[in-house]
Amino acid sequence: MVEKISLRQFRESEGVEDWRILSDGAMAFFPAGSFAHGALLIEAIAKLPDLDAHHPDVDLRHDGVTVKLLTVTNDYWGLSDRDVELAREISALARELGFEALPSAVQSLLIVPGSLNTADVMPFWEAVLGYQRRVDTPEEDLVDAGFRNSSFWFEQMEEPRADGLGAIHIGVFVPYEVAQARVDAALAAGGRLVRDRSPMWWTLADPAGNEADIATTMGRD
Repeated sequence: MVEKISLRQFRESEGVEDWRILSDGAMAFFPAGSFAHGALLIEAIAKLPDLDAHHPDVDLRHDGVTVKLLTVTNDYWGLSDRDVELAREISALARELGFEALPSAVQSLLIVPGSLNTADVMPFWEAVLGYQRRVDTPEEDLVDAGFRNSSFWFEQMEEPRADGLGAIHIGVFVPYEVAQARVDAALAAGGRLVRDRSPMWWTLADPAGNEADIATTMGRD
């Protein structure tokens, strides 16, 4: 039986320095010299005990391995003590094999449709995407059952956009230590700051008015 923990509890646990909490779990990236090199880490992870009951999601690319940890039950979507254990075990395996984590390299993408009544628009997106409702927040979130693609969070708007168009933007979750640099780069590239809700998020707009959040999980406990 896993024990649910908060974001803060995960961050403050010993042995998880390689990991950063983003929109859909704790993630770590381990650069590799080649595809075959990265496969060595995946092979080692696969040999860890008790993965059938609770396993990491692993992505292998030519430049490294990304690992995501998330606990999903019939009524919970978040982090647990088992995720802390796995984070420690995977980091230890990586060190034994000569991998060094690069925490600043992880990020996740969240799609954010806005509506005056989210219940009206969620069924459309559920049908178009073939997604399912998130078990703990079924009135707000749609997720890919295979955990391969970006999640959708439906934002309740207080008023319609002045131009009458639909409101949809993206949320780019990054480690907190790189968030300000990402915001500064977007501003330097012609963007403007729309809303500052730091440390949780900064909403930016491009010259055409399209919006994106640079977001972190800090301040969300």
